[in-house]
Amino acid sequence: MTMSNTGGRRRPPTIHDVAREAGVSRGTVSRVLNGGHYVSPAAQEAVNAAIKKTGYVVNRHARSLITGRSDSVGFLLTEPQERFFEDPNFNVLLRACTQALAAHDIPLLLMLAGTEDERRRITRYITAGHVDGVLLVSSHSADPVAKELHEAGVPLVQCGKPMVPGSKVSYVAADDRDGARDMVRHLVSLGRRRIGVVTGPLDSPGGVDRLAGYKEVLAEAGIEIDERLVTSGDYSRASGEAGAEQLLAQAPDMDAVFVASDLMAQGVLAALERAGRRVPEDVSVGGFDDSAAALSARPQLTTIRQPYDRISAEMVRVLLAQIGGEDSAAVILPTELVKRDST
Repeated sequence: MTMSNTGGRRRPPTIHDVAREAGVSRGTVSRVLNGGHYVSPAAQEAVNAAIKKTGYVVNRHARSLITGRSDSVGFLLTEPQERFFEDPNFNVLLRACTQALAAHDIPLLLMLAGTEDERRRITRYITAGHVDGVLLVSSHSADPVAKELHEAGVPLVQCGKPMVPGSKVSYVAADDRDGARDMVRHLVSLGRRRIGVVTGPLDSPGGVDRLAGYKEVLAEAGIEIDERLVTSGDYSRASGEAGAEQLLAQAPDMDAVFVASDLMAQGVLAALERAGRRVPEDVSVGGFDDSAAALSARPQLTTIRQPYDRISAEMVRVLLAQIGGEDSAAVILPTELVKRDST
């Protein structure tokens, strides 16, 4: 810290203090702060040492006036606020994206927009330039946010495949269909033939692809698809519980359930316990995500692991590339079957 001339108060170090400490011009310091172009290695080393010694922190507001950038990124969740606190997957993604951006000294702003009014306000805020780009999580087909932001020229990466055919929005996703196939093949290998499914919302890519994978494996195994064994949920615990109750009423001979999220699977386990069905002796249960909900379930869930750290890192990489002027991109990452006590 540097002493001011009035009252002995300390003022934060400035770019001039860094330049003086490093023995270089203010322009050289500025070039180092903006990427190090046209700066010799010796000068860059001197400036970095001076920044560390003086404790200088970049004035983001001043830099944004020059660069036209906010030097921040938005994490936009288009779901009701209570879902953010209930579903552990959102917190995992948020933490991992925050860490990935921290390596670039870029803060992440959490934005929750679960209603139409909230989405309109957030869209206005984003398109006004308050963030340089957006990581969009949990977008449904009826949700216009991705299309509006993309058409406004906002750099954008979606978690999960877009529902709209031919969409140019960048995305990073786990292979939902292949993960579902792995789980249902596992249930079939255990000798299960009356396999129910609680899908995710069918206006979301994960819901559609996980149901498709379930049906494909049953067809492979020569098992007739019985619509009484199919019900949908919204990824909440309550919807899993309601879905299991419906399946038990419609198909009491059900001997396995593939559940499209671990949180819903917790609800399924609760419903099965109330009905006096033992897991896995009477009914095998498989989840999807490998979230904290899988480990806290009793019994612990066999599930499909989504690589959330890789998903987050790729979302950040693709978004920063877009902010830097690169074209849109699509990344699909493999999943993994994790066997535990519920099957």
